[in-house]
Amino acid sequence: MLSSLLGGCRGVPSTGTGSRLFWTFLTLGFLGMSTDVLAHAVAQGDRGYIQEITGINLIAFIYLGAKHMVTGYDHLLFLLGVIFFLYQMKHIAIYVSLFALGHSTTMLLGVYFNVGINSYIIDAIIGLSIVYKALDNIGAYQRWFGFQPNTKAATLIFGFFHGFGLSTKIIEYDISPDGLIPNLLAFNVGVEIGQLIALAMILIAISFWRKTDGFFRHAYTANVAMMSAGFLLFGYQLTGYFVA
Repeated sequence: MLSSLLGGCRGVPSTGTGSRLFWTFLTLGFLGMSTDVLAHAVAQGDRGYIQEITGINLIAFIYLGAKHMVTGYDHLLFLLGVIFFLYQMKHIAIYVSLFALGHSTTMLLGVYFNVGINSYIIDAIIGLSIVYKALDNIGAYQRWFGFQPNTKAATLIFGFFHGFGLSTKIIEYDISPDGLIPNLLAFNVGVEIGQLIALAMILIAISFWRKTDGFFRHAYTANVAMMSAGFLLFGYQLTGYFVA
């Protein structure tokens, strides 16, 4: 994607307002990768709350879902990669909707049917999803293999994996079956609210950056940074899998 513009780019981000906003967001994302974040976990306090409550608690689960998405750096990095070169709102809406469809489907069905996947393996795949999208953004597949993968299908498929990442954790927390379906639906609503909030923040930062002369000159560097974060997540999870 736009490989002719990005192929030879190497450099330091420009000092424009938009560039500073974007790189601040990306840097905070890296610095915020605590052990819990890297493990795709729900916060310890929230975990205890989920395990203790019973019955229908819609507002609480909406809040928990929104909080998870806004603080889920693996989700946000993938979302950033997806919209990096999307300029029209209709295209952004299509890709974000595909990601939401995949994420929601496997999260709901995974918990309801108690389908769990080893959390280290699924989170390693989520790390690779970030690597995949960063490589796609710099046109690597066209240069290396001479073809462009279906980006919509990839977004949906990786959305499935992101959903399984969350459902696996929820299953581990042994959520009460009393009010399970309404609470899961409320949680999913919260996830989508959180995604919209995060998307708005990303769009504000990247929109300012796109108005500067340095956007195309340093887009390569930004995607390499995202790819590095994806490899970091992947390596961390594989290490956890073999050590555990």
